[in-house]
Amino acid sequence: MTRTVQGPTDHVVVVGAGLAGLSAALHLLGAGRRVTVVERDALPGGRAGRLVRGGYSIDTGPTVLTMPEIADEAFAAVGTALRDHVDLIPLDPAYRARFADGTSLDVHTDGDAMAEEVTRFAGPAEAAGYRRLRERLTRLYRAERGRFLDADFDSPWQLLTPDLARLAALGGFGRWEAGVGKYLKDERLRRVFTFQALYAGVPPERALAAYMVIAYMDTVAGVYFPRGGMHALPQAMADVAAAAGATFHHGQTVTRLERSGGRITAVVTEDQRIPCDAVVLTPDLPVTYRLLGRAPRRPLGLRHAPSAVILHAGCDRTWPELAHHTISFGHAWRRTFDELTRTGELMSDPSLLITRPTATDPSLAPPGRHLHYVLAPCPHTGIGPGAAQWQDLGPRYRDGLLRELDRRGLTGIAESIEEECLVTPADWTGQGLAAGTPFSAAHTFAQTGPFRPRNLVRGTANAVLAGCGTTPGVGVPPVLLSGKLAAARITGADRTAAARRPRTIPLAEGARS
Repeated sequence: MTRTVQGPTDHVVVVGAGLAGLSAALHLLGAGRRVTVVERDALPGGRAGRLVRGGYSIDTGPTVLTMPEIADEAFAAVGTALRDHVDLIPLDPAYRARFADGTSLDVHTDGDAMAEEVTRFAGPAEAAGYRRLRERLTRLYRAERGRFLDADFDSPWQLLTPDLARLAALGGFGRWEAGVGKYLKDERLRRVFTFQALYAGVPPERALAAYMVIAYMDTVAGVYFPRGGMHALPQAMADVAAAAGATFHHGQTVTRLERSGGRITAVVTEDQRIPCDAVVLTPDLPVTYRLLGRAPRRPLGLRHAPSAVILHAGCDRTWPELAHHTISFGHAWRRTFDELTRTGELMSDPSLLITRPTATDPSLAPPGRHLHYVLAPCPHTGIGPGAAQWQDLGPRYRDGLLRELDRRGLTGIAESIEEECLVTPADWTGQGLAAGTPFSAAHTFAQTGPFRPRNLVRGTANAVLAGCGTTPGVGVPPVLLSGKLAAARITGADRTAAARRPRTIPLAEGARS
């Protein structure tokens, strides 16, 4: 029996209007709770925010959207649908992989199209291996979706079910790289199905094969882009939540939580006191634990995932070889992960994610202009340069990054930039993110499933956590699920029945896209 919040839960305050908080709010509203959302920023979205500069609309957070049906569950909780509020555009190719040897591969989510592309790239034997890998990824996802990804854990003993045996039989407790290597021999192809281990914060040769489901999401289920940018998703969620009755307080930073014994009785900001029956906390773990005044005891400290330097560049030109998402691989691979996760050095031969959202939605930039987002993984501040060092290192790293992009074919990119924003671990630290990383706790075995920081904290009866630091983990789909799981901790068994009840909600002005 999964633990739930006991006592009254009529009014729930959600701290943070990011994807986790908005998901929790919608699921709570669907179960009949009164919901107040407190957000420190002027807009909803949290890390999936929006920056408007010189006519460019810049997504400040994730750029890759997979598994939109999980977002749809949140909309369905209040009787509406994602498609009624967000225009999702499927991306084909999902990615373009460009390798240091000059070759390139378009990653299609359609099996036949991808098999044809793999045949062109590496021959029919590799295409046959791809088809077998695709089948395995699909079986892994089906085995994990309901019992491991979309599940609360109170004890490791809850793993001891037939589902665990099924996952073991599928090789889920082996290693990611070895699992892919059974099917693909071409080293370049193996990178396409293992680079996602960076999201988990663990080198592919050490990451659990169970996390191959991330590759399923990227390469099988499909990658989407909301018209208007990624921020369109949290904005729509907030609009629908407000129309369903949620109260939003933007520009309000929570300073403390009032207690009576083991219960939180009010959420206090700089300007107001909001009484509550329960609270959902979505800030990064150090902030949440500080508000609670306690942290769970762990035998070992948390290990954090690598961080990233992000350059948002509004340019007067673009380069036709760039797809919506392009992964530019360097020659190095194992050394890159070693630098990012062990030695704490900056990548000596970087692999980069380059996103060009204006390839799909030109309205995000002024006419004739183009928006580029360059993500360069880097060590978190616990093992790499500290936040203070990045104040000086950032501009120099930006210049070196542009030189490397120019060398890789984006000729003249430095001169083409009209508007830019550079984000480094110093900025993540300033936002209150532990170890200067937006990717939170790494998905090591000791930080997976029931061993990950749980969404209930001992000593507080009516507070539930959500976000990438808790169950189930990092990435847009897991974060949305974390909000759903947090709501379930509060609503208990009535959540299923409530979700089935159709509700007609009056949509606020501008809620539809």
